[in-house]
Amino acid sequence: MNIVSTIVRKTLPLVFNRQFHAQNVLRQDKKPSVQVGKPFCLEPIENESHTLRKHNNARRQRLYEFGLYVAACMPKYVQKVQMQHTDELEILVAPEGMFQVLSFMCHHQHACYNVCSAATAIDVPSRNFRFEVVYCLLSLRFGERARVKTYTDELTPLHSAYSLWRVCNYFEREIYDMFGIVFSHHPDLRRILTDYGFTGHPLRKDFPLVGYTEVRYDDELKKIVYEPVEFAQEMRHYQLESPWNYLKNFHEGYNTPKPPAENKE
Repeated sequence: MNIVSTIVRKTLPLVFNRQFHAQNVLRQDKKPSVQVGKPFCLEPIENESHTLRKHNNARRQRLYEFGLYVAACMPKYVQKVQMQHTDELEILVAPEGMFQVLSFMCHHQHACYNVCSAATAIDVPSRNFRFEVVYCLLSLRFGERARVKTYTDELTPLHSAYSLWRVCNYFEREIYDMFGIVFSHHPDLRRILTDYGFTGHPLRKDFPLVGYTEVRYDDELKKIVYEPVEFAQEMRHYQLESPWNYLKNFHEGYNTPKPPAENKE
């Protein structure tokens, strides 16, 4: 433990003082990711609510120290370590070091994250690197969870985690199908949810909600037919009032002229 603490103490100040480009940081928050006065200690969270789950500050501190240990061991790739309000550890890494950090989390004796419970992506088109890729990991030895995040764009591939966790085969195929993110070193990168001839990626923010084509069964041709989507609803006239308000237009005597106003004087 003395060796580990020595490595952390010597390496982490270099990590905290690094200057990252704004476009390469996943969470561009104004607040710093660590405290300036005590960078190795988290402020305890105390709430007096009877309905919200109370924070386990000792457990949060242990997870945060483990995240700092990962950053000290791999300072070239780890860009940020943070704790979420749900007491979950997040490690933000550069895309070129995603596989190295995942290998560390999987094989290192102090981590043992031998289960990848989920992998997904987030699309933010306003960013230079519009996609966030998230791996949710579970350590059966220590009973802890962690999330490893990175970023990429439409053309830059990420190294597949299939060699670490076989379940990533289906997770990464779904990410490729829904977002169009390419994974290198993947044994079978093809669509998993949409049709083989499908064009586009449904979960991209620039993909239309109704899609580009529609599928129907033609009784005359006796086969499934793909046709371009027709936007017939654009020419419809919508009445935004409640049905109980515009039904008065059909009552008897609606078109008769109004009686003249009585002079009360």
